[in-house]
Amino acid sequence: MPFWIINGPVRNDIHVNCGVGALSPGDIANAAIGRAMGLIIKNIGGIRKGIEDAGSFGNPGKYTMVLGENEEESPWEPFHVERGFKKEDSTLTVMFPNVFNWTIPWGTGAEGILNPIVNSVRGFGLFIIVVPPGTAKILSQEGFTKNKVKEYIAEHAASPPRFRQQSSEEPVRMPPKPNTDHTMVLVAGGPGGVYIASGAWLQWQEYVTKKLELPKAWDKVVAKYKNLAPVYAKY
Repeated sequence: MPFWIINGPVRNDIHVNCGVGALSPGDIANAAIGRAMGLIIKNIGGIRKGIEDAGSFGNPGKYTMVLGENEEESPWEPFHVERGFKKEDSTLTVMFPNVFNWTIPWGTGAEGILNPIVNSVRGFGLFIIVVPPGTAKILSQEGFTKNKVKEYIAEHAASPPRFRQQSSEEPVRMPPKPNTDHTMVLVAGGPGGVYIASGAWLQWQEYVTKKLELPKAWDKVVAKYKNLAPVYAKY
């Protein structure tokens, strides 16, 4: 299932939800983009149920999984700037995770936030960590940049899981050390835990970020229709 991440000014132009409830129950922009891409994958790409797509039950993420980064509330530089784009550029990033989970901090400090993430990503080759703004600010206040978050996770994920029962005769199996280049840290959502999307078999796969080429008259179109924003975007 594709996971679409939007950065830059276009988020606000089309009212992409980057905060509370960004992945559900479905703001118009987030849901419409995900649904449109799903239809393209099925009708143009030819991915048919029970043939190319052999999922036993399917996953609601296949319907729509679109998220905007909350750049305004983030203490760190936006993801697309990390990827070499200008802050004023609008970009779209896509990856295809096959595992999703949610972690709850074990404490109020940086270690209490990061250690449950470490336990969740062991053995995965590529993962996205979506951190709520409040949590990101705590990490930043304790001296953590995005790179330091990635380095901490890489270092500690290469050790045996904590709180695991293991006999003295059982050999200790060390998980592979994650590649920090395959780790994405985003700031989005509302108060709460940390959302993680990862892929068990995605060691070989890179996520892709592209600049959105908007129409020349884009600013005029936005200005013309800005008052037609859905009601929920105004309160």
